Amino acid sequence: MMKQGISQRGFTLIEIMVVMVILGLLVAVVAPNIMGRSDQAKVTIAKTQMKNIANALDLYRLDNGHYPSTQQGLEALASRPSGSPEPRNYNPDAYLKSVPEDPWNNEYQYISPGAERPYNLYSYGSDGREGGEGDAADISVWDVRD
Repeated sequence: MMKQGISQRGFTLIEIMVVMVILGLLVAVVAPNIMGRSDQAKVTIAKTQMKNIANALDLYRLDNGHYPSTQQGLEALASRPSGSPEPRNYNPDAYLKSVPEDPWNNEYQYISPGAERPYNLYSYGSDGREGGEGDAADISVWDVRD
C-alpha cells in the first residue's frame, strides 16, 4: 500500500510579490486623490463655519441694530460684549455657543465696518497669513455668501 501524499498548497514567492506590486500600484494611484481631498474638506468646513457666523452676525444686528464692532469682535456672538456700541437687546441664546476656530486652528478675522461691506469676515487659509494662492488663499465670507 502506498501512502497518498498530502498535498499542501500555499502561495509561491512570485504570487506574493505580484500581489504586493498590485497593492503598491493601487496605493500610488489612490493616495494622492485622498490626500488632496483633505485640503478641500478644510476649505469646505471654513466656508460652512463662516456662513454660520454670518447668520449669527445678522441675528445680532436684527436684535441690536448694529453689528459688533471690531473691538468687540466675534466673541460678542458668544457672550455679552462690553464697550461701544452697547447691545440694546442682547439675546445670548440666539447667536453662537462659542466662536469656532478655522480648520487650521486660527481665529477668523473680523472687521466692522468693512471697507465695502458692513463687515469683513475671513480666514487666512492653510498658511495662516494674509494673501496666498491655492489652498493657502484667504477665504472671505462674501465669496461664500454671494
